[in-house]
Parts: sequence; structure tokens; C-alpha cells
Amino acid sequence: MLLGPRHPTVSVCDNYLFQVSAVEVNTPEEMFVENGTDAKLPCTFTSVEVISSAASVSWSFQPEGAATRISFFYYSNGKSYPGKDIPFKDRITWAGDLNKKDASITISNMQFRDNGTYICDVKNPPDIVVKPGEIRVRVVEKDSLPAFPIATVAGIAIGTVTGLSSLISIVVCLVIRKNNSKKRYSGDPDIDARLGM
Repeated sequence: MLLGPRHPTVSVCDNYLFQVSAVEVNTPEEMFVENGTDAKLPCTFTSVEVISSAASVSWSFQPEGAATRISFFYYSNGKSYPGKDIPFKDRITWAGDLNKKDASITISNMQFRDNGTYICDVKNPPDIVVKPGEIRVRVVEKDSLPAFPIATVAGIAIGTVTGLSSLISIVVCLVIRKNNSKKRYSGDPDIDARLGM
């Protein structure tokens, strides 16, 4: 065990470690896509660093029930590199804009075999610490998607309940206030003068 001042090199290394920041990748948790349609897989990110030419995006796929991931798309310096021997051959299009912190892609003609988890990984040196975003994609029969996505229905329900609760609270407060003001007024000028009314 060493006692006394720390070695300067360790201090510099410690400071450097604290300066490394992380890229935060944001994707929806789950998406439903109709068979035979195009699917835009949204992926956005935040980084404290300016987007540089060294920034890169990689997408991989883990088929449903499989233990391994397949890398199928890479984007860097304005160029996309789709994999050649993959299930998505000739179906992938870059749909993002790194300057707008968007790393989305589009996969055309989605098939049932495309069910699985899609992983979006973004690096923007020196921001290299990343927890990739994962989207579970479920390909369903055409015309079987609900007219309103579940999240939209839940949002409307929560908004309605919150709005009604606020309205009821305001009405109750006004009624209580009105009742309290009636109790203070006695009609006797001497008592009202003492109460300051």
C-alpha cells in the first residue's frame, strides 16, 4: 500500500478517464411492420462532441431465437457500406443525417424472416462509450396493424385523465374558496369592520 502523494502520471490518467463522455443512442423499443412494406428504423443520438468525419454508425441484426448478431450495415464519412452476403442484400438505404444526429436506415420489402432485434451503434470520437439502441421488430400480415398504435391510445387516455383531474381540482378549489368567503361575511357592519371587510 502506497502512502503519500500520487504519482503525476496516474493523476493525468485519472483526469483523462473522467473526460471521456458517452454517446446516448435512442431507438423505440418495439416496432410493428407490415409484410412487404418498407420500414424506417429510427435511431437518433446525442453527443457533446462536434460531429466529425470520424463519426460512424453500424447496424446489426439478431434474428428471433438466434444467439448471434449479424453486422449488415456501416456508415462513415458520408458513405454507406451495406453487407453483401446478408438477408437484407440490396434492401438497405441510409435514411439518416449525422449532422442532425440521426442514424436511421430504411429496409425495403420487409419479410417475416426479418423478425428480430436490430441494433444501432454510433461512435463519435472521442465519444466512444456507447450503449447501443435496440429495436425489436415484428413483421405482421398486411392490414393487421391497429388503426391507432397502442402508445397513441395510451397517450390520449393519460392526457384525458390528467386534464379532467386538473379541471376537477380547479372547480373544487373555487367552490371551497367561495364557501369560505361567504362564512366571513356576517351582514353586521360592526363585525365586518372588525374583520376588515
